[in-house]
This record gives sequence, structure tokens and C-alpha cells, in this order.
Amino acid sequence: MQLPLIDLVVFFVYLLGIILFGVSFSFKGRTSNDFQTGGGRLPAWALGMSIFATYVSSISFLALPGNAYQSNWNVFVFGISIPIAAYMAVRYFVPLYRSLRSESAYFYLEERFGPWARTYASVCYLLTQLARMGAIMYLLALPMHALLGWDVGLIIVVTGVSVILYSMLGGIEAVVWTDAVQAVLLIAGAIACIVVIFVSMPEGPAQVFSIAMENQKFSLGSMDLDFTTSTFWMVLVYGLFINLQNFGVDQSYVQRYVSARTDAEAKKSTLLGSLLYIPVSFLFLFIGTALYSFYQANPENLPAELQLSGNADKVFPHFIASELPLGLTGLLIASVFAAGMSTVSTSINSSATLLLSDHYQRYINPQISEKQSLRFLRIASLTMGGLSVLVGLAFNGVSSALEAWWALSSIFSGGILGLFFLGLILNKTKKPNVIPAMIVGVLAIAWVSLSPVLFSEGSIFRSQLHTNMTIVVGTMTIFLLGFLFTWLVQKENGKPIKSSSD
Repeated sequence: MQLPLIDLVVFFVYLLGIILFGVSFSFKGRTSNDFQTGGGRLPAWALGMSIFATYVSSISFLALPGNAYQSNWNVFVFGISIPIAAYMAVRYFVPLYRSLRSESAYFYLEERFGPWARTYASVCYLLTQLARMGAIMYLLALPMHALLGWDVGLIIVVTGVSVILYSMLGGIEAVVWTDAVQAVLLIAGAIACIVVIFVSMPEGPAQVFSIAMENQKFSLGSMDLDFTTSTFWMVLVYGLFINLQNFGVDQSYVQRYVSARTDAEAKKSTLLGSLLYIPVSFLFLFIGTALYSFYQANPENLPAELQLSGNADKVFPHFIASELPLGLTGLLIASVFAAGMSTVSTSINSSATLLLSDHYQRYINPQISEKQSLRFLRIASLTMGGLSVLVGLAFNGVSSALEAWWALSSIFSGGILGLFFLGLILNKTKKPNVIPAMIVGVLAIAWVSLSPVLFSEGSIFRSQLHTNMTIVVGTMTIFLLGFLFTWLVQKENGKPIKSSSD
């Protein structure tokens, strides 16, 4: 599909502008601390917008409308769990990280369990981010290929180089401020789409709601207490655990907590970034529902191949390319790019920070100088960004990149939340006995996530749980077994187990 010149101009002006804006932060004197935390002087509103932009990737930008178009609002239940996770983060996790005064989220695990726990969690995070960045760039490239006609591999490389450039040179300040700009663009693009759909309905905006209501498009899913399919309760429980992991133990978010000026501003940024997702996800889901109504009212506007099951994610890109006014199409394409770039830039900066604090400085060069630290951070940013591009290219041709990403993320990150829970609840126990629990927990994670691939339907060894329950199984296995093993050892030694409430 050949886009009009004005839309290409809008897109390229945005791309060049955001790169130059991010790179501009490199011209100021920067220390390694500035690179990692912005010197602790970043305002709460910018950090909050950055947290939000990190949370909403290009996957969300395209998958949420596609999901609502094809089915209903079941995934909105995911957002309902966010206030609980946000409260837990503000009440317990933000004060914890601010008091530790470390750039690494996993320094706490070393304090509680020893160096192995910090290294384990850090390696899991790094592997998760490589898979995440690669999946996001690949999934971003698919609709961009349809919109621009560029080669998928070229789009991955262009996206990667663009983000690497300002992440490597400008540090977290460049990431946070570009995220803030991109978050505003993301929201503006969503609102613009809804307005266009409303004014394009043959019988007016009310027709969007009448068609959607007739087809039960606003349903939140089955209320059965069933965790083998995507019911209301399964999505709610999954959302609670994954959001506790995101806002409680994920380096991408923790690094923003310690970059705020004060404890109060850190809490404000957390609440802004997390709670903003709820109305914005509402917007994206409503776009999907509105698109369903629009194409029901105007079936001739939708190509026959997009009416087939399994092509729902392609409907929104088609609408962007064919129904929006001149100039606005370029803005929406820029919004899709913004969603991907903000998430990737955060992962690059956070990964570089962990490579320095948890690995290079911890094991190789404890006496590293300020100049060496800054150089290492930039080299690490370049390395992680380059590797993520290679991972993105490796995803090309995978039958389901999204499912591959979900499986990898579950395996790499499912157990860390359980470790943090043990550390917090047993915070008066000197060294909880968690290594056996970790081993069993990782095996449980692998079983839930991989058994559908390894075992045939009907096998007694095949997990019947929905794959999204992987993080729930892994977290609870590690927590409960860790608590039990610690209690048994304490009992054998004649000492009662102590928790944070004692």
C-alpha cells in the first residue's frame, strides 16, 4: 500500500524529531548516576507518563482493538486488577526501593537470600527483556509492513537503530522525556480514531452502541469459576499477579521509582502511570468495538480477506491506512511506532543498568571509575539493543510470535515475584530456605507453559490450566514451599518462624 506523501512526511518528521529530542540529552554533562536515575531529579508527571508508555507497547496498541473487534471486553478485566497492584506497590515496594538507595531492583534479593538470588533474578530479567524487545519489534513490523510496504526486517532494523541511538546517548532522561511525548501522541491518536469512526457512521454515533449491544460486544466474559479458559476470574487473577510483578519487582518500573525527587513524588508517578492504563485501555477496546460496528454498517469497506477469522489484528491497521483523513494516517502510524519505541527504550536502559550494577561492578570491576561506568552503560545499551534486533529478526517466520513471547516471558520471569513475597513476609528470618522451592517452582512454571507443546491432548501430564496461569502457579509454588521449608528448618533448630507482622 502506497501512503500519500503528506502522511509519510508526518511520520518521518515525528521519527526524526523524537530521535533528535532524545539525543539532545547527551550534550549536557552526564554522570553514570544521571544515565541510570536522572540524578533523582525527574518530575513525577514525566515519570508517570513514562511508566504508562512502558506499560503500553505496540502489542497493546494493536492487540486490544483486535481482541475487542473479534470477541468482547474480557481483557478489560486485566485492568480492573491494576488498582490493587498499584496500592501494593505504593504501600510496600516504592518505600522499600527508595530506602535501599540502589539502582538495581534485585539488590534487595541479595540482602535477603544472598548473591545467587540477585544474579538469578537479574539474568531472568535480561533474558525476558531480550525476548520482549524482539517480540515487540517484530509484531510492530507486521502492521508497518502492511501500511508502508517496507520489508519486515528493514522495519525491525530501523526501529532498533532509532531507539538505540537516543537510549545509548541520552540515558534515562532521554527515555523518560521521549516516553512522555510518545504517551501523549498515543492517547491523541486513539481519541482521533474514535472521533473519525463516530462521524463516519451512517446513522450517527449512537449506531456504534446499538450494533455493539446487539452482538454483546461489551461482555466481560464468562463468570464461571474456571481457570482453564479465559473467564472473568481467570483474567482477574492473572492480571493481579502480572501487575504485582510489573509494579512490584520489574526493573523497568523500579528504576523510575528511584529517579523521582522525593518519596511522595515516586508514589504519585506510580499511581499516575499505572491507573492511566485503565481509561486508555478502555479507549483501545472501544476502538475495536467501534470498528466492529463501523464495518457492520459499511461491509463494503472491509476487504474479504480481513473478514476471515484470525485476521482481527489487521483490521485496525487497515482502518488507519484507508479511512483516516490525510495527515492523520501519518500521525497514527507515528503512534504505533511510539508505542513500540517507548517500551524498547525503557528495556535497553534498564538492562544496561543491571549489567553494570548486578554483574560488571558486582563481579568483575568493583572499583570501576565514573568515566568507565558511563562508557560501560553506553556499550551495554548498544549491545542489548543490537541483540534485541537480532531476536526480532529471529522471530520473523515464527507461526505465532505473540504466543512465543508469552511462553518465554512466563519461563524467564514467573518465579521472581515469589522470591520477593518470601523476602518481605519473612523479613525477620535471617536466611529463608528458598533454593529447593525455587527449583520446584521453576519446574512448575515449565510444566504449565510447555506441557501443551510437549504432551498431546488428553495426556495426564498435560496441564489443563490456561497458559496465563503460569505466573500464578510459579509464584505460589515458590512462596508456599519456601515458607514451608523455612518453617521446618526453624522448627528443627528450635526457633519459631518470624514474619513481617511479628
